[in-house]
Amino acid sequence: MGVADSDVRLKTDAAQLWRDVLRQLQVRVNREGFETWLAPTRGRLLRDDTIEVEVPNSFSADWIGQHYSNEIRTALAAVAGRELAASFLPGDDKYSAVVVSRRELPRRPTMRTDGYRLQTRYTFESFVVGESNRLAAAAARSVAERPGSNYNPLFIYGGVGLGKTHLIQAIGNHALALRPEMRVYYTAAENLFIELIQAIEKNTRLEFKNKYRGLDLLLLDDVHYLIGKERLQEEVFYIFNNLHDSGSQIVFTSDRPPHDIPTLESRLASRLGSGLVVDIQRPDVETRVAILQRKAEAEHFTLPDDIAFFVASRVRSSIRELEGSLIRLMAVSSLDGRTLTAELAAEALKDLIREDVPLDHTRILAACAESFGVAVVDITGDRRTKQIALARQVAMYLMRANLSLSLKEVGYHFGGKDHTTVMHAVSKIEDLKTKDPVFANRLGKLTKGISRGEGG
Repeated sequence: MGVADSDVRLKTDAAQLWRDVLRQLQVRVNREGFETWLAPTRGRLLRDDTIEVEVPNSFSADWIGQHYSNEIRTALAAVAGRELAASFLPGDDKYSAVVVSRRELPRRPTMRTDGYRLQTRYTFESFVVGESNRLAAAAARSVAERPGSNYNPLFIYGGVGLGKTHLIQAIGNHALALRPEMRVYYTAAENLFIELIQAIEKNTRLEFKNKYRGLDLLLLDDVHYLIGKERLQEEVFYIFNNLHDSGSQIVFTSDRPPHDIPTLESRLASRLGSGLVVDIQRPDVETRVAILQRKAEAEHFTLPDDIAFFVASRVRSSIRELEGSLIRLMAVSSLDGRTLTAELAAEALKDLIREDVPLDHTRILAACAESFGVAVVDITGDRRTKQIALARQVAMYLMRANLSLSLKEVGYHFGGKDHTTVMHAVSKIEDLKTKDPVFANRLGKLTKGISRGEGG
């Protein structure tokens, strides 16, 4: 193969590798951060242990290297199967100094290097406490200070982007600060699943079991990922029993309480809910303002009070959406050099913030009826054609996910369907979303539509 052919192959490999990395990053970082900083990048060259990535300008290179290095390093390792560095080169100046993904600026919190998989930025001090999360925060601190003694297990649940990951990692960081000798480990259920599969393939299940059963504190994030994974549920059940019997502390997070996780084995659901179960609600406007100000301060960015209130009063869905809005404002202010005003904020965030009408069950039913080409009365009735049944199951799933209703309350809006029917619907849609990319895309668009007051 000639030198020219080799260069072409390296460029092709880099482009494809980076596209795969971007797909990983899309689910690891908040949507606005991804769209603003990561989506416009492209893999340019793969050489030895480094991939060169082209970015729009030097400011983008600085920002990405400073704010997303940990996520990029993790995604690169997952996609490439080995440790890789990434250097970011501005497209407008190929001779600019590169910013390598392993680089960490001093003021930016980093991933701990002691094997616990905790990020140092997640602390109780940086967690903004309000009425929506006060009980969860108090329970988390109590567990961190006396692991194995108070609330074992602790189960924290709430919607996407409300601070569950922050809180569970804060427990680990605080516990280690008090007792550096503790054996602490944080992982997401998805990563646990990958580890289990690899252990089965490599015939190293004993090492896998010993790794988790020797811990003093296990922090397991996003346990709703256990849905439909019987083998993983079995492993988690035995890990739980072993740790609990030995007096070790276990903390779980999920997007719903244990008894509402579909297809979860009853014995495991019982174990997960056997300690203290607390929820995190969406923050009120005062808490959202405090969160914005705290995050702006951490970035050394001056956010006027009126701008903070303007954003907080319109972005209500999650803390991640607040972070995304702040990132957009910082980018506009830094790149354009313009003074931040309410008018500029409204212009910069016009596609993010809207004066939404409150989301309720009628809007979800109407959107599903339009999307599937059926009547609302058919969805809420007893007709069972394939199209109507799917529309009904999607509507149940969306009500459950967006309105914080119990299974019984959801069933009430469908002619009094019992909770098992709703649970089956939610489980089926979760399964379809995982296995069918086309359906997942359709469901995503429908979800965005109802959140914006649009049709399906």
